[in-house]
Amino acid sequence: MSEKLNIHCLQHVAFEGLGCMEEWISKYNHNLTYTHLYNDEKLPDLDKIDVLIVMGGEMSIYDEIDFPWLKAEKRFIKEAINANKKVIGICLGAQLISSVLGGTVSINKDKEIGWLPVEAVAPQLSILKNVPTILDVFHWHGETFTIPENAIRLFQSAGCANQGFLYKDRVLGLQFHFEVTRETMRDMAIAGQDELIEDKYIQSLETILQTTQFLKQNNEIMFGFLDHLLIDAHN
Repeated sequence: MSEKLNIHCLQHVAFEGLGCMEEWISKYNHNLTYTHLYNDEKLPDLDKIDVLIVMGGEMSIYDEIDFPWLKAEKRFIKEAINANKKVIGICLGAQLISSVLGGTVSINKDKEIGWLPVEAVAPQLSILKNVPTILDVFHWHGETFTIPENAIRLFQSAGCANQGFLYKDRVLGLQFHFEVTRETMRDMAIAGQDELIEDKYIQSLETILQTTQFLKQNNEIMFGFLDHLLIDAHN
């Protein structure tokens, strides 16, 4: 991986950053830029980026009145996909990708918050070759997406049927958070602790913060996904 990539991150809230993905980007000395949408920063010139990463956030994709930048962001994501960029969406980011690809986003039957298992459902795909069939991952969502046409469903859970998809082997959407580190998990949990009510798939703040044993495995899987998607990002 000798060629530097220009990687751009769309960040919706201050407390949901790239997590371990920033470590991967730094390791390979790629260029990293941001649009902090919560500060009304301008979107970049699409021609100047190779990879787009769209992070999570507490808003819905339909909250365009409260967050008017969502309209321009959706157009930008669609343009990036149409321009054959590599695109990765996490949580809200995955919902936005599903939407611009013709999918729908709706309220899930149950909220999932905390460390809960998912099942990999497409083991034949090379992107999942080192992923266990069942593994615990970090969730924080109350909505869900449909799998876009021509995309492959990757994961499911007891509380949510659609947890991830791969589109044309260059666009990845994940409903959960392989990328979280101890620090970013804490940031999310503290910022969203009002949501941590007793429910079927919601863990307490204490349980979330004490559950660190899965972080290393989750981050290694995220690194593997980045290797798979971006090692030949200009091809």
